[in-house]
Amino acid sequence: MKDQYNREIDYLRVSVTDRCNLRCVYCMPEEGVEPVAHEEILSYEEILRVCRCAAKLGFWRVKLTGGEPLVRRGVAGLAREIKAIPGIRQVTMTTNGVLLGDYAEELAAAGLDAVNVSLDTLDPEAFHRITRRGELSRVLDSIDRALAAGLRVKLNCVPTRGNDEVERLAALAKDRPIDVRFIELMPVGEGDPSEGVPADEIRTRLAAAYGPLTEYPGEWGNGPASYCDIPGFAGKIGFISAMSHRFCGGCNRVRLTATGFLKLCLHFDEGTDLRGLLRGGADDAALTEAVRAAVWGKPAHHLFGETAAHVEQRKMVQIGG
Repeated sequence: MKDQYNREIDYLRVSVTDRCNLRCVYCMPEEGVEPVAHEEILSYEEILRVCRCAAKLGFWRVKLTGGEPLVRRGVAGLAREIKAIPGIRQVTMTTNGVLLGDYAEELAAAGLDAVNVSLDTLDPEAFHRITRRGELSRVLDSIDRALAAGLRVKLNCVPTRGNDEVERLAALAKDRPIDVRFIELMPVGEGDPSEGVPADEIRTRLAAAYGPLTEYPGEWGNGPASYCDIPGFAGKIGFISAMSHRFCGGCNRVRLTATGFLKLCLHFDEGTDLRGLLRGGADDAALTEAVRAAVWGKPAHHLFGETAAHVEQRKMVQIGG
């Protein structure tokens, strides 16, 4: 469906949990955040109802997120049921990769199309410092097992000053069909954009290390990333440049939080409480209309770096990746 700015909104990101097995420095404090009670989290059947209603409006791609989605039991079964909804053509997942290797074959068998793995460093000590727990070796093994299972794999990297291994991370796409995406740090949750590395700087460094970057002319992926080819690389290099190159004019997504709040823009706290409708007796027609009305009112663009009302105050783990 289209919003009031004539953008085609067809991508629903669904957070299945606010729990996570890591404590990444730009996502939440070291002590974590107070998890919501289990009864406040949407059940899988409630998530499926929202997805069915969204599909009726033209949504055809769904991404499962968290927290860390793989800490919730049965998520592969949820992926299978979402993929079976008429109109849904693609189901993917964002994960930190720690548990991915254990579930890669099950997820592939369930019909999951792809995984986005968050990985900011290839140094084991730096990995532990950034995530505050976990082992890099498990994530790297998970990437290989996901590829072996037939899943498409993308890496999400958030370079920060003092931890910007962009050349080493990009090299993961040289011999394997992995897309490596560099994401500018945004002022959401614990993120401090002054510590981020601009996309243009990364492009310059990669060109110096590996040769000219050629812009990929077509659509590659579901969202705002722009992609480049590097001579001799099996995978592509992507850039998500929310801070330096605002891409809101082409935004195609909304987010459903684990507690059932339909969030329209990452920067703002505005949206619609679908959990109240789900548990208050609303039928599918009313639920579908609530989604339609909310999406129509999606903001024109974020205002990162500017003074604005209704700015999101929650941590990223509470919002959904």
